[in-house]
Amino acid sequence: MVPNLFNYMRLFLYPVIFFVVPFIFSCNHQRENSQDEAERRKADSLEQVRLAEEEERRRPRTADDIQLSKDLAYDQYTLADEYPYKDTVRVFQWDKIKEKLAYVDNFQRGNKQYAVLQNYKNRNGEAPVVANYVRNAYKRVSDTLGTERYQSVPLYREGNSDVPIIYGRDGSLVELLSSDTIPMVKITGISFEGTWEVPKRYVKVIGDTVTFHHVIVVDVTNQNICTIERSEEASWRILSMNPATSGVHKPPYSMETPVGIFVLQEKKPKMLYLKDGTKTIQGYAPHASRFTNGGYIHGVPTQHPDASIIEYSATLGTVPRSHMCVRNASSHAKFIYDWAKTFQSLIIVID
Repeated sequence: MVPNLFNYMRLFLYPVIFFVVPFIFSCNHQRENSQDEAERRKADSLEQVRLAEEEERRRPRTADDIQLSKDLAYDQYTLADEYPYKDTVRVFQWDKIKEKLAYVDNFQRGNKQYAVLQNYKNRNGEAPVVANYVRNAYKRVSDTLGTERYQSVPLYREGNSDVPIIYGRDGSLVELLSSDTIPMVKITGISFEGTWEVPKRYVKVIGDTVTFHHVIVVDVTNQNICTIERSEEASWRILSMNPATSGVHKPPYSMETPVGIFVLQEKKPKMLYLKDGTKTIQGYAPHASRFTNGGYIHGVPTQHPDASIIEYSATLGTVPRSHMCVRNASSHAKFIYDWAKTFQSLIIVID
């Protein structure tokens, strides 16, 4: 009986075993395939996120991307975003400022060999006369864009060093495209447009490791000034918002503060100035930070070289009246003097 029972059970179990074992194997295989597919989907998803983040990092910033927050480090004489002036309202032009900050963010992407055009008081040699020149209201030679020959840098077309085409302002930021060991170096403008060749004596190389995280914005229309510091990409902190007085067009001595982007080039604790039309020192301006030609951001000027520092003037934030400089409350000028680093800070003048 037992052998017959065993034979009977064998006949019953063998088909079950032959059915169940492949089924189990199939289930395990399907489970492994499902896990592999999940892993692949997860990897694909992570790669898509990475690519999206990389694309976002590479995307040029716009004014809409710029985040501005107020974190005042200097809080005296602070102006509101909008404030009354006589029968009008003056403002900080944050939309325009954001456009400039987006530009600053964008040009700092990638490695660049930065340089500054320099010819303060024609120290590097008087620039040659450009091909098409005019005489401006001050009876001085300038190019057709209005940039004067005095204290400026000649810009030549590539491959043609016979006659310069236009002038580059002292303090302009450029990217160096060639070795600075050759007589004529190739540059492309950051403060202005175009690729040019320039005699190397006018070019100060500041390197490829510099970062411009400190920006001073001067508004010649609204006669105000603000200091802004970059905290991370597209995020900037407003450190001060103050009244200022810019240069006035008044030949032959007083000139407007030029609009543009400039590099902070030097500082003077006291900037001595001459009485108009003479070689006599009339007074000084404290805490002076020079950005182009004889244009400084400085405190309230005195009327005698030995006078004490004057903190404030009722004319600040009213109408242009300076020779080219940007007047501030003297303590605000000192804040800029201490905070902004030479060849690492930008002065942006807007209208």
